[in-house]
Amino acid sequence: MDSFTPIPAAIGGTLIGLSAALLWLGNGRIAGISGIFGQLLPPASTVIWRLLFLVALVAGTFLAAALFPSLGRPATLVEAPRWFAGGTPLWIGIAGLLTGFGTKIGNGCTSGHGVCGLARLSPRSFTAVGVFFLVAILTVTLTGIV
Repeated sequence: MDSFTPIPAAIGGTLIGLSAALLWLGNGRIAGISGIFGQLLPPASTVIWRLLFLVALVAGTFLAAALFPSLGRPATLVEAPRWFAGGTPLWIGIAGLLTGFGTKIGNGCTSGHGVCGLARLSPRSFTAVGVFFLVAILTVTLTGIV
């Protein structure tokens, strides 16, 4: 971690919670990104709000970076560890596939379970978030990538 930034983190967390609450109150849907994205193909009957949510998610990130450059430098892609001979694109592809597989078997992702599920006091979400944290700790320990 380069620096501790509590104010931008608090603002970001508040905005994430606000967007999840607005989606829940306005549309009756949980703001789980894997569920929202996963039902685009094949298109569900509710594809319009899903596309709007995802476009706003990406556009909001770019807008915040443009309006508030003092929040920090843009994120960069991780590089594959030295021991992995396949290269960074393959490393990122494998990571994406494993993430997608994990969200499928976990019946949700960190946004669905961590933000919305914990707020609803869902026992399944408490278990899922505990598993997320344990796997993250194990991954960082094994790969050395922070």
